[in-house]
Amino acid sequence: MFKPIVDIRARIYDMAHDPKHSSVMSYEEGGERFAVGLKLPYTQQDWHDKRRSTDTVLDEARGIVTRVGDETVGEMWSLFDGREMLNDVDPRFAVNIERHINTVLRNDPFHVSANTDPKGDRSKRPQDQDPDMLLHVVKETDAGIIVRGAKYETAAAYANQAFTKPTIANWGDDKLSDYAVGFVCDFSSPNLRFIARTGFAGRAPAEDYPLSNRVDEVDTLVIYDNVLIPWENVLFYQYTKAAQFIRSTLHRYSAFAFVQRNQKLADLMIGAALWNVRQTGLEKQQAVQEKLATLACYREGINAHLTAAIATAEPSPAGLLMPNQSLLMAGRVLACSQLHHMMHIARELCGGQICITPDYASFRDPEAGKWLEKFYTLNDNWYAEDRRKLLAFARDLLNSDYAGHRLTFQLFAQAPPFAHLAAVYNNFDWKEPLRFTKEAAGLSDRVYGPQNFAAAAK
Repeated sequence: MFKPIVDIRARIYDMAHDPKHSSVMSYEEGGERFAVGLKLPYTQQDWHDKRRSTDTVLDEARGIVTRVGDETVGEMWSLFDGREMLNDVDPRFAVNIERHINTVLRNDPFHVSANTDPKGDRSKRPQDQDPDMLLHVVKETDAGIIVRGAKYETAAAYANQAFTKPTIANWGDDKLSDYAVGFVCDFSSPNLRFIARTGFAGRAPAEDYPLSNRVDEVDTLVIYDNVLIPWENVLFYQYTKAAQFIRSTLHRYSAFAFVQRNQKLADLMIGAALWNVRQTGLEKQQAVQEKLATLACYREGINAHLTAAIATAEPSPAGLLMPNQSLLMAGRVLACSQLHHMMHIARELCGGQICITPDYASFRDPEAGKWLEKFYTLNDNWYAEDRRKLLAFARDLLNSDYAGHRLTFQLFAQAPPFAHLAAVYNNFDWKEPLRFTKEAAGLSDRVYGPQNFAAAAK
């Protein structure tokens, strides 16, 4: 069950050295080559290069893989932007983040993300229940901090390390908390336990479930049973201000690669639906074209947000170039909130046969196969085998256990929907709508005068 995704991650490394892909997957600096996906973004071209690199990986995988490294390293850049805040907390932490970013750049480890805890009873503070429900520090030593708890981490069982940080938690008014901790965890550390969910690969033949057997990413509950985190790997500790900062800026960069995958997922849905209506001769019907156009609007809406986010990119506090935050976060809401609607439209266009078609073995059976060959052959261009392959692919993309898992994953993988909308609220520029409406409605300067305007806009 690990093998397919491990093979893809290995292929990503190989692509950096493959003459066919090396110019897309890597760049040269100081006589050495480095991974494009891990490069610190300083220019719009850097973002165009990253986008092209990710598309190339997904094309090579022939499906959507999310936790492969390029979309998680951006979370480290968000903390890099908070160096001044980290210096105020403890000067060691800012040095640590710079060192880890340079290590990632030079060594290209498989770096993943650790966000979500089991959480327990969320009506209670973490201190008022089993303390291990949220990862926390239990002891300080000269060598580092000792942590206990657990995190759900996709790809952890076959990755090198994770940026581990607090979930959205209730600290109350505490300025210091043992739950407000962020660090890089080396997955070879003692006292780590990995409990992986059952993967989809191998459950059924690849001929019937091509995506489940090729691109499933196995999620793991990582248990920290008194794990030592060396001080040089600690990025922030105790100060809830630092924890709140990283939660509010965590997806400043990583959301781009995440949303880009929704665009590629839209391509797969459009392709499956369009091939089906072409096979069955329904492409010219207006009702069919309207549904295809709806899928296309969804896809191009995502594309427009990503393209505009690069075109109007903004300098970050650390001098990096971050995608326009309002556009990027609004694009994420569009991509995630409308995905289930688009999947249902794609199901309609693929028709009921995606849920009733017999399996590959039936098509190969001497008795049943001849009848299936007859009824699944459409015309001189579309024979039964291509019809079967398309229906099996569409079923796995839209109807299978894997499809349901991916839908939920896309909804929650970066943050829950309320946090998506909160990011839009916190990044949208409210001043211009207020100014325009004030002038159009003739509102009094007593309320929205120049001296009050900035406060009102906030």
